[in-house]
Amino acid sequence: MLDIVVYLSLAGVIIAAAYGVMLYNRLVDIKHSVSQAWSNIDVLLKQRHDELPKLVETCKQFMGYEQETLKQVIAARSQVASAREAGNIGALGAAENSLRLGLGNLFAVAEDYPELKASEKFQHLQARISGLENSIADRREYYNEAVKINNVRIEQFPDVIIANWFKFRPRDLLEFSAADKQDVNIGKLFG
Repeated sequence: MLDIVVYLSLAGVIIAAAYGVMLYNRLVDIKHSVSQAWSNIDVLLKQRHDELPKLVETCKQFMGYEQETLKQVIAARSQVASAREAGNIGALGAAENSLRLGLGNLFAVAEDYPELKASEKFQHLQARISGLENSIADRREYYNEAVKINNVRIEQFPDVIIANWFKFRPRDLLEFSAADKQDVNIGKLFG
């Protein structure tokens, strides 16, 4: 009888350990999904970061008197780069708001420059940046979903035990203002 109790206890310990390992591995997988989703956004932000100086230079050729608008875009670009490099999700959201407002102003002001609107280089950059904006919005949804899954799992029982033990932490959502959530309709601005 004592042997059966020992075997059952040993089997229980092995099953509990195996379950704990499964939970841990799932939490690691979720953590890396969040990191991968952030990396996808980071790549797109860098691509857009690289395209913006080309847009500004193209606009400077036609918009000599609109330097304040161009400076606003350049400053916002710098804020986004700093927040991105620091991995500061909250600051990135605020910087993205500034950049999108700056781009919106730039595109609105560009309406007064028919030569600029007709420029093939400007049209190409406009389409490229618009495509990057759409991709960033799509990836932001994917990132936020991965963060939600991470944050929920590390609070649920029994995952919370493993999460606390191995110091899994919640991640911040990438949130933008309500106005920023609306797509910039570049076609309408230049139609």
